[in-house]
Amino acid sequence: MKRVFSVKVGPVAFRVGSIWSAPVDALERLYAGYPKPEDGIPDFTVRLEPERPWRRWLRPSVAIRGDYMLPGAVPVSLAHGLLAAEMAMNLQVAMGERRFLLLHASSVERDGKVLLMTGESGSGKSTLSALLGEKGWRFMGDEFALIDPETGLAFPFPRPVSLKNEAVAEMQRHAAAERFGPELKGTPKGDLRHLAPPESAIAGMDIPGRPVLLLFPKFGLPRDVRPVPESEVFVRLTQASTNYTALGERGFDALTSLVKAVPARAIDYPDTATALDLVESLWSELA
Repeated sequence: MKRVFSVKVGPVAFRVGSIWSAPVDALERLYAGYPKPEDGIPDFTVRLEPERPWRRWLRPSVAIRGDYMLPGAVPVSLAHGLLAAEMAMNLQVAMGERRFLLLHASSVERDGKVLLMTGESGSGKSTLSALLGEKGWRFMGDEFALIDPETGLAFPFPRPVSLKNEAVAEMQRHAAAERFGPELKGTPKGDLRHLAPPESAIAGMDIPGRPVLLLFPKFGLPRDVRPVPESEVFVRLTQASTNYTALGERGFDALTSLVKAVPARAIDYPDTATALDLVESLWSELA
């Protein structure tokens, strides 16, 4: 590899190698405030390589490779090399992490208590967690929530937030310009821009918290709040976990304990102001 980048995010250390300089340069800017692995040894390795030798120079395309790979994964253009790196890092954790129960969820913390939010793509959880991180909450993560099977604590994994389409303009009204990564137009997910989390999120990324509230947000609907039965919560969280099956009994016990201990609500909202008001109201009532 021509260039190598190492970073520690919460309890997970990565090593990213690339034959091109541009993706690594973008990673170094986006993760400028993050620490390196203490011992220099990564938990996961990512490689960004050309799909064919000549694709290094001729219409450069980036193949996502590493400790874990998906057969038949489609390469992306070099212009989207940062996205390829982020996708590859997510893939390593999704397929290889066994210390924690992984939930595809956002999380924020206040007073040692953690709010979890999960939902389908487009539900608004990324924007909502990023907004809360600017409003006095500690941002803990957007892509994965890491639940310790033994203690039930949620550990931070505060990667930069991948903002899509209109969410970019929304967050530009709340966060400083220097925290935004480059514009990535025309990606398979639309127009993207990454937002580095606040300094408080990075400084506190070794401090876990206890989940006390779980929300299933849905953007674009009239304001509404509904309780979610434990049976439905359990099924939805098994679908939101990438390693529940691989953990076996540990995963079942951890998820069962989480569902029984943490109240869950589905919330609908037409705009971010309504969402923030709903969160604060439910937090004061249930947390």
